Amino acid sequence: MEKKKITIALAGNPNVGKTTLFNAITGARQHVGNWPGVTVEKKTGKRTYKDTEIEVVDLPGTYSLTAYSIDEVVARDYVVEEKPDVVVQIVDATNLERNLYLTTQLMELGSRVVIALNMWDLAESRGDKIDTRKMEDFLEIPVVKTVGNRSEGIDALLEEVVREADKGEHHEHEVSYGDDIEKKIIELDGIVGKDSALSGKYPVRWLSVKLLDGDENILEKIEGSSVATQVNSVLSAIKKEDYEAAMAEKRYEAINTVLPQVCARCVKEVTFSDMIDRAVTNKYLGIPIFLAMMWAAFEVTFTVATPLMEFVDMFFGWLAGVVADSITNPVLGSLLGDGIVGGVGAVMIFLPNILLLFLMISLLEDSGYMARAAFVMDKLMYKIGLNGRSFIPLLMGFGCNVPAIMATRTIEDEKDRLVTILVNPFISCGARLPVYLMLAGAFFGRQAGSVIFGIYILGIIVAILSAKLIRGTVVKGKPSPFIMELPPYRLPTAKASAIHMWEKGSIYLKKAGTIILVGVVFVWLLSAIPAPGVDAAFASEEILGTEDSMIGVLGHVMEPLVSPLGFDWKVAVALVFGFIAKEIVIGSMGVLYGTGEDEDALAEILTAGAMSPLTALGLMVFTLLYVPCIACVGVVKKETGSWKWTLFMMAYGTTLAWIAAFLIYRIGTAIGWGV
Repeated sequence: MEKKKITIALAGNPNVGKTTLFNAITGARQHVGNWPGVTVEKKTGKRTYKDTEIEVVDLPGTYSLTAYSIDEVVARDYVVEEKPDVVVQIVDATNLERNLYLTTQLMELGSRVVIALNMWDLAESRGDKIDTRKMEDFLEIPVVKTVGNRSEGIDALLEEVVREADKGEHHEHEVSYGDDIEKKIIELDGIVGKDSALSGKYPVRWLSVKLLDGDENILEKIEGSSVATQVNSVLSAIKKEDYEAAMAEKRYEAINTVLPQVCARCVKEVTFSDMIDRAVTNKYLGIPIFLAMMWAAFEVTFTVATPLMEFVDMFFGWLAGVVADSITNPVLGSLLGDGIVGGVGAVMIFLPNILLLFLMISLLEDSGYMARAAFVMDKLMYKIGLNGRSFIPLLMGFGCNVPAIMATRTIEDEKDRLVTILVNPFISCGARLPVYLMLAGAFFGRQAGSVIFGIYILGIIVAILSAKLIRGTVVKGKPSPFIMELPPYRLPTAKASAIHMWEKGSIYLKKAGTIILVGVVFVWLLSAIPAPGVDAAFASEEILGTEDSMIGVLGHVMEPLVSPLGFDWKVAVALVFGFIAKEIVIGSMGVLYGTGEDEDALAEILTAGAMSPLTALGLMVFTLLYVPCIACVGVVKKETGSWKWTLFMMAYGTTLAWIAAFLIYRIGTAIGWGV
């Protein structure tokens, strides 16, 4: 017998365990792609339950069906346009009031809904008593208790899903919005109902409610209809902001009428978590606590990683020697030993630092602290012309600017999003860390951790000031308000933190094995090719990495641009190739100074006179601020859809880098510091 097929959509607020339930339902039968026309990730999976084959679609997290961000538009449009057989709303049992707001909107739409009451064990552990039978009676929706991370309640959930899909005619539920608003809804119903294209596709009352809600997406649908003029006439006579606020209040009134009858002790009491929040979100203590935590993360990273770095250094030094000695052809031996092993080894030395830094950030994220950091920074972000939601992508930039820029899709306001994209490259990514580690370790000794911390803080300050400048000049306007739900504090698990660390660290490894490898080999080839007119053999000792090589010619062309900053031609070349990937800066210097992977030898050459502490500091600042890597430039073009803004970002950052390095060198020289 042929199996019956149904499609279900998993919907819910962010941080309710939706992805965990998706994994529990589908197991390994998953597919990840993008939603048509947008770059938002789409997850689908399959599960066979009894005689039914179920396709599961994991929707992006959304707080309501009034769509603002790209993620919310995708989630709402799928439910409205595709009409899945059943919508499974994952509800956080510890926060019913907030989660049921989405439930009221799904009910108004007339969707077949099954509620997965997730994390109910946490609710019960704090003393909440939720009567699912009464909840079902009041909402007229099946309710199933689940614990996603233990796969509890999955079979019961699928049983209800299949049963709900088999039901006959279904009707939408209505929220009463009061006489004044209901009159407007009825008036709009009469108008919208005249357009058969609209009324045949969407519930008429739902369209009227969304219009009064100020839903831009629905307003666009109306603009192309035969009733657009009449609808706009009704809407122009009201204050949509007042109606939107009043309707949200009525929904919460409906929820608060039901809540006391279905849940005993669902009242938030002051907890240990609340007491912590009073300190970490305090308007005076919040920012100093955040800075102290980040400083501690860098100190731990630098201190713990040092012996691990020495081990990696020894291994690649040994490997380079073995490779070079085992090959009789000196050119090939130099390419493999000094170029490939040496160049990649010079980058791999910093893997312990990068993994540890990602681990520190992962622990802060998994504990729930980073959400508090966003809350603390909201007021400051608003003053500089950004939405508090911008803080999360900026924070992600500490790992890699590419996914951080992609994360700006959650920002509703286009101007807020654009400014966040333009300043994100100033947040120091993990790729720049090897440059800081080598230079700070060589020139600043025990103060290296503090110097690196200072570079990261400088990046934040430059991003803030740049956002203020851009918001006041080329992208004028006020930021939109920021609303964010703080997740509960959780003790990070070793497994989850290790997975997050590896996910981010593996990106670095892949770059070391592909982009960095190709870049370093290219640098070696240019350093091995004699310049025009130079009588020397390819890759000979007298030509390799000297001014008489092709790379020397390139360096001397660039040198006038960087000599006012105290940099020589070798640094100029390293910075040029840093456009491919910032990690190549160190690999290039290793090739140019003839030290290969030997970081200690490179540091010895630099501190012996090739560079001063002042120029080292200037180079770190220049690396922080100048044009980001080619992958980052590509994603800026993709997300902004504009070469104008991409070139603006590149030119602005490089100009700022030159000015900052120039001031450091000139002022430092004038006062006699670090020369």
